[in-house]
Amino acid sequence: MDFLGSKSATVATTSTQRGQWAEEQALRHLQAQGLKLIERNYRTPGRGGGEIDLIVRDRDGSLVFVEVRSRNTGRFGGAAASIGQSKQQRIVLAARHYLLKFAAPPPCRFDVVLVDTSGAQNRVQWLKAAFDAL
Repeated sequence: MDFLGSKSATVATTSTQRGQWAEEQALRHLQAQGLKLIERNYRTPGRGGGEIDLIVRDRDGSLVFVEVRSRNTGRFGGAAASIGQSKQQRIVLAARHYLLKFAAPPPCRFDVVLVDTSGAQNRVQWLKAAFDAL
C-alpha cells in the first residue's frame, strides 16, 4: 500500500473527475514501480464493448491491463467488490480486441488498482493478476 497525501488533494465534483483523479493516482503508483504507460482509456468500438483504464508494460515485457477502482467508503465491500463477473468479462473483451494488433501477442495479465479515499490519507493498493481471462 502507498499513502498519497491528504484528502484535500482529492476534491473533485463529478464522478468522471473522481475517476480521472483515481486513474492518475494509480498510474503514478505503477510508474513508481517501473511500469511504462502504453495507453489510457482504451475502448472497443461499438455499443456493449469494454474499456481498459490503463494498459502498461511491466519490466519483464508483459502487457498489463489495469482496472482502476475508487471508493470513498468501505460500505458494500469497497472498491474491490465492485469488479464483478460482468465487469471482468468486458475488460477481457477489450483486452482481446487490443491484442488483435499483435502478430504474436505478448504475455499479459489483468491487474486491479484500488484507490481508497475514505480515511485521512489516500491509499493505493495494487492487486497483481487479480483475475484471469474467462
